[in-house]
Amino acid sequence: MNDEKNETSKTDRRDFLRKSLITGGILASGVLGFEKVFSSGKPKDTGEKSLLVNPANGKIYKASSMNMEEVITPPVSNEESRKGIAGKKFIMVIDLAKCDGCKKCTEACQAMHYTESDREWIKVFTMKDADTTAPYYFPKPCFHCDNPPCTKVCPVGATFKRQDGIVLIDNERCIGCRSCMAACPYSTRFFNWSHPSAQQTASIGKMEYSPERSVPRRMGTVEKCDFCPDMIRQGKMPACVSSCPMDALYFGDQNEDAVTNASGNTVKLSQLLEDNSGYRHLEELGTEPRVYYLAPKNRKYSAPDIKTVKKVKDKTKPSTENMDMSPMPM
Repeated sequence: MNDEKNETSKTDRRDFLRKSLITGGILASGVLGFEKVFSSGKPKDTGEKSLLVNPANGKIYKASSMNMEEVITPPVSNEESRKGIAGKKFIMVIDLAKCDGCKKCTEACQAMHYTESDREWIKVFTMKDADTTAPYYFPKPCFHCDNPPCTKVCPVGATFKRQDGIVLIDNERCIGCRSCMAACPYSTRFFNWSHPSAQQTASIGKMEYSPERSVPRRMGTVEKCDFCPDMIRQGKMPACVSSCPMDALYFGDQNEDAVTNASGNTVKLSQLLEDNSGYRHLEELGTEPRVYYLAPKNRKYSAPDIKTVKKVKDKTKPSTENMDMSPMPM
């Protein structure tokens, strides 16, 4: 009887380890940087072994490709997607001096969201200050304004501003009235006139919709750049940032005062903006965009001391105490 119990116990432990290896081990493997191990579908057994972690005992095991399945992170709830990520305030910086107009950011965005060529969520414009000057390139995503006009005109609350600074659209609520498109001064919103493409249908399968993923895309609704919040939750950069070969795009958390580019270089946000004449597109409109641009050339003169400038202005400001305010003689 004792031998039978021992054998049964050993079998149970083997089954437990095997199941933990296939399920829990896969979930923890990202810590060791083995993201490339997983691919869509069931791969063929090539005989190669991959290292996986079993969270039950902390040990590392080898497993064949036949015993691994892709883990798709389920979308957050609608309520979670509207709140955003607590304690974060996301921001993007685009260095116009580095951008070469290759449009890799646009291509990555379209591949990620299955958008058509006539609806580029990130447009790249060729700019010239004068006929005699060299051109430069101006990528234009959604600016995720802190004071967004678009959210104020939506009659059904389909577009909303989150606490982490991201502006999203819930296509399950959108009625396609296009009021937000008319209110946006940057023309960064687009109307989806077509049914989902065959590529999208085949790729995402029965994936559940989430405003953070923007897929499956829906005909008759408005859509736009979303900063890839589903990727941010996984600790990844937005598709446009990670695909930029020139390191022209930075993304990060304003609360941490840090932004990072595709090469993984993290810099201090405030210093980057000060040293490179950082500005926001049409910020005089009062929309308070969360996308900053760095001028297409270095600053010719040192940055002014704001405190000194204010003192000079106060001294030169005319006083009205001794002014004759009586009407002019006619």
